[in-house]
Amino acid sequence: MRKHLKILQSKILLSELRLRHAIKTLPCAHKKILLFLLALLILSGLLLLWQIDKNLSIEVPTEGGTIREGIIGTPRFVNPALTISDADRDLTMLVYSGLTRAKGDELILDLAENYEISENGQCYTFTLKPNLLWSDGAPLTSDDIIFTIEQIKNPSTKSPKRANWEGVNAEKIDERTINFCLEKPYAPFLENTTLGILPLHVWKNVLPEQMPLSDFNIKAIGSGPYKIEKITRSSSGIISSCALVPNKNFSLRAPFLKKIILKFYPSEKDLVDAYKQKQIDGLSAISPEQILEIKNKDALLKTYFLSRIFAFFFNQDNAPVFTKKEVREALNLSVDKEKIVSEVLQNFGAAINGPIPPGSIGHIEKPASEENFEQRIEQAKKILEKNGWELNQEENVMEKKNKKEIVKLEFSISTSNMPDLIKISNILKEDWEKIGAKARIKIYEIGDLEQNVIRPRKYDALLFGEIMGRDPDAFAFWHSSQRNDPGLNIALYANIAADKILEEVRTIFDAQKKEKKYYEFQKEIEKDTPAIFLYSPYFIHLLPSSLKGVNESSITISSERFSQVYNWYTNTKKIWKIFVN
Repeated sequence: MRKHLKILQSKILLSELRLRHAIKTLPCAHKKILLFLLALLILSGLLLLWQIDKNLSIEVPTEGGTIREGIIGTPRFVNPALTISDADRDLTMLVYSGLTRAKGDELILDLAENYEISENGQCYTFTLKPNLLWSDGAPLTSDDIIFTIEQIKNPSTKSPKRANWEGVNAEKIDERTINFCLEKPYAPFLENTTLGILPLHVWKNVLPEQMPLSDFNIKAIGSGPYKIEKITRSSSGIISSCALVPNKNFSLRAPFLKKIILKFYPSEKDLVDAYKQKQIDGLSAISPEQILEIKNKDALLKTYFLSRIFAFFFNQDNAPVFTKKEVREALNLSVDKEKIVSEVLQNFGAAINGPIPPGSIGHIEKPASEENFEQRIEQAKKILEKNGWELNQEENVMEKKNKKEIVKLEFSISTSNMPDLIKISNILKEDWEKIGAKARIKIYEIGDLEQNVIRPRKYDALLFGEIMGRDPDAFAFWHSSQRNDPGLNIALYANIAADKILEEVRTIFDAQKKEKKYYEFQKEIEKDTPAIFLYSPYFIHLLPSSLKGVNESSITISSERFSQVYNWYTNTKKIWKIFVN
């Protein structure tokens, strides 16, 4: 064997020597041709390999990158049971998980592996995914879900979510199975299951009445895509930023972004200044004018239709002038909604004519009026004059003489101290002056407005917004049982036919049947004119253009912009397609 090897090596060496000799004896021109052909062969091989790699590989997200986002406000309750501010809700969305999770217009499974709905539509049985863990490594079981619901339902906790869970009995079947039974069918119930779940092992020794005072509201332990790494406070002790890192125990998939830093600012001006100074990469919840001013070529502008409407709500109990239907109709006719959308919203929104927002089941898209604004103003004047209203030339206000008194077409508009709403109030005031209506604008800080004006119903009319759900349950906003606090029927609307429809639609699961019922409901609203529906705004989110994977089409509340944050990425790598899952 060795003899044969030595013979083979000798032959190879001899061939190599002959090749070298042949090359040396070649004419110079022939050598150049040979070298050229050799180089061409190598280059062709490299190009062939590159083309094969290009055809067989794709670019995929990979771990890494940091995003800094600015938020107006300061977090206080990073706790799904207690969240009250946008800052609270944003952090809670990042830190906690629910049985389900919002994804655009649908709900996807998160902690839950599956669920079943009983034939009568009153019981929902959820099965958890196996081996779930909290971000601190403790096991997550059905005990945590039962604990969370019990805390929310306990009056001592004073949870803003309590109304969502009244009449719901939560029962543990086993470590992975929970059963929710409702007193009566409620089709939008699944929306409740996006609620973030609290860890029993962290909160078990905290009394419900002590929950708002606990440090765990900031030092939060959750099961969401991210966990809190570091909290920074100002010299006065106020939280100024929060750094979050991926939670390796998240039930869906490890997030790509290595770090998310939320920075908190007291006002829109401070937030915008921070963006201009490049202290943050992204922001939201500022006026459309500011967005257009600061947006640059390196920014990604995402807009979403929020499930929200803004309207002018009449309080006929507080302002008798609104009990007259011709007044409500005339005021409705003489509003220039297109001007509000173009001048105030900078077209980041849409004019609406009813209580159901665009993109929701039952929304009615009315064709544009054939009459222009000036024609509608004249029509509004004729409606008033036909019903006995006359213009007081001295005061430039319409008035109507009754047997006992002279009623003047004047009232106040109550709204919150937000630039957009103040501008809209002034547009309404100017529009209505054209038909002889006199409006006084009252501006309140949002807390004062909610506690001292809305709750006791102390307003003539209210310019305000309503947040609807993914399934637009209008019961809380328009059923007569909800006229008094804590109900949300701020128009104090009462209509027996509308009540019946709203009660029925809550029990309907079929989308087409539900849509038909909502059309019937909106006909009642249109007939009574309890409010002037103005617009549905876009939610505007400004992000760096380097950020990819942000593809939600709609959100219900602003914090849902983070619902698919685990898909966000800035870094990529190439991988052959056959290795992609």
